[in-house]
Amino acid sequence: MAHLLVIEDEAALARNIARYFEQQGHVVEVAHDGETGLAAARRLLPEVAIVDYQLPGMDGLDVIRALRDIDAQMRPIMVSGHASVAVAVDAMKAGSFDLLTKPVPLASLQAVVDRALLESGHRKALAYYQRREADAAGLDQLVGESMALQTLRARVRTIADIEPGDGTAAPPILVSGETGSGKKMVARACHFASPRAAAPFVDVNCAALSADQMDAELFGGEKGAFPDAQERKVGLIEAADGGTLFLDEVGELGPALQAKLLGVLETGKVRRLGSVTDRHVNVRIVAATRLDLDARVAQGLFRGDLLHRLRVLQIDIPPLRERGDDVWRLAQHFATLFAQHYRKPVPTLDASAEASLHQHGWPGNVRELRNLIERTVLLNQGAVITSSDLLLTVIPQPLFTEDIPERPALARLEAVERDHLERALEQTGWNVTRAARRLDISRDTLRYRMDKHSLVRPPEFARQATADDGRGPAPGTRGTH
Repeated sequence: MAHLLVIEDEAALARNIARYFEQQGHVVEVAHDGETGLAAARRLLPEVAIVDYQLPGMDGLDVIRALRDIDAQMRPIMVSGHASVAVAVDAMKAGSFDLLTKPVPLASLQAVVDRALLESGHRKALAYYQRREADAAGLDQLVGESMALQTLRARVRTIADIEPGDGTAAPPILVSGETGSGKKMVARACHFASPRAAAPFVDVNCAALSADQMDAELFGGEKGAFPDAQERKVGLIEAADGGTLFLDEVGELGPALQAKLLGVLETGKVRRLGSVTDRHVNVRIVAATRLDLDARVAQGLFRGDLLHRLRVLQIDIPPLRERGDDVWRLAQHFATLFAQHYRKPVPTLDASAEASLHQHGWPGNVRELRNLIERTVLLNQGAVITSSDLLLTVIPQPLFTEDIPERPALARLEAVERDHLERALEQTGWNVTRAARRLDISRDTLRYRMDKHSLVRPPEFARQATADDGRGPAPGTRGTH
């Protein structure tokens, strides 16, 4: 959606142009003389202005010069019934983006308007963010088959589809999770699985800049509104119009910016620094935090009303340590990804590497695993990655000690996993090979999980299962293997 201004003294023609572009989803305002048009331009701040050459009072060339003074990023398009080389030269000198001769086919006018929008600073910003994010998003990037991950994917899919039918902004989403758990990936998935997928996904780290810098980044500003503001700057909230704005580490925002963000959520309007004009925006805000925002509200560090507005919809990302075999799946996924990136043969992870991955505590979550596998792929010279190749310091989790009680959510997850494994084993007569195939995991992984959950083959299945597996005695009955 763009803002267009039509300055044309022929009322019927102006009405036809406005109706045509409104049907394309743009906001169009019409003026029938130069003075009225310039007043509308100051109020609307359009990306493109369609200006007649011959206007009552102020002529079209003077109007275009004045429009460029109002906003150097604006693209004026001149329309004339008496075009000549001299008129074309004068129009270009005045700052016209293009010159069209009446009668102008609306399709031809649209082609010029589209080109003007693409070349405008506003559309350049949108295109930049779209290109940057389009290559790494979507539900397929949430790798894993654990119960926790399947629940997460289902919630993302449900929330992403929520979109008002009146063209207003979709409800905000609050994404919470530990450092490195994949909050930005989930935010991207919410965007690219939604009806907003073709619109921009703009992200900003709220902890990366000072309060004044963040204000200018989010809200933009008029020329001279802040130091070094040599021209009008479009803020990131406006740049995300029609799409999604991802605010990472939203808990780091200061009080003033919290108040301004609350205003955007409640009114759907944004005002650039130094401006007196509010602009409507249709932006879905996805906020993420590693902090306990309820605690920060209690401490007076975060606005309670803003938290309520952000938490209309909430997604909690499970830490990697609670995702079971997803650790191995992600490791193999990253091994393939980095091997292809660095043009190396794709390695496989053996049972010792898998066991080491399962025993590690993963305080840095998915980010830690990703970095580990990238380093391993770069340094590994063979086709197989072993435990020693990982150079991983095992940090077991104290989840089941006397001092630290087991968390209820994790206990439920472990119980679900045990039941799932036991059901698959029973359905296959406790044949580890067939059960692993049914579960889509390796045989060694299944044996590891059976040992973890103390799943022992019943005696009546031990002999047949051992023969079928060809791997020696069953877990719980074997000596040294």
